[in-house]
Amino acid sequence: MSSFKKPGRTTRDRKPQAKQRAAEARAQAAAAKAASSAPTSGRVPRTKPVLTGPTIVVTQVRSEIGNKPKNRATLRALGLRRIGHTNTLPDRPEIRGMLARVPHLVEIREGK
Repeated sequence: MSSFKKPGRTTRDRKPQAKQRAAEARAQAAAAKAASSAPTSGRVPRTKPVLTGPTIVVTQVRSEIGNKPKNRATLRALGLRRIGHTNTLPDRPEIRGMLARVPHLVEIREGK
């Protein structure tokens, strides 16, 4: 049994209509975006949270190379990426617990 297409409209026949509908949808989306008061770019500016209460200043002083994956993950969770990188964190028990896992890699100073 040979395979053949049924006579009638093919995808080639439908493409001009699909392109026209897509162009109309794009025009409507652009008009809706222009009408809204949203910023022109999709990016939202990142702001650092304001820390209230006691803080700790943590600086990475040794490399994470050669350490276990849990230690590397702890450094990332503390917001440290490289040697000399400093981060100010709230003085909370969970932060102190993370620092207790990697005391050989970081230097801890009391903040305000």
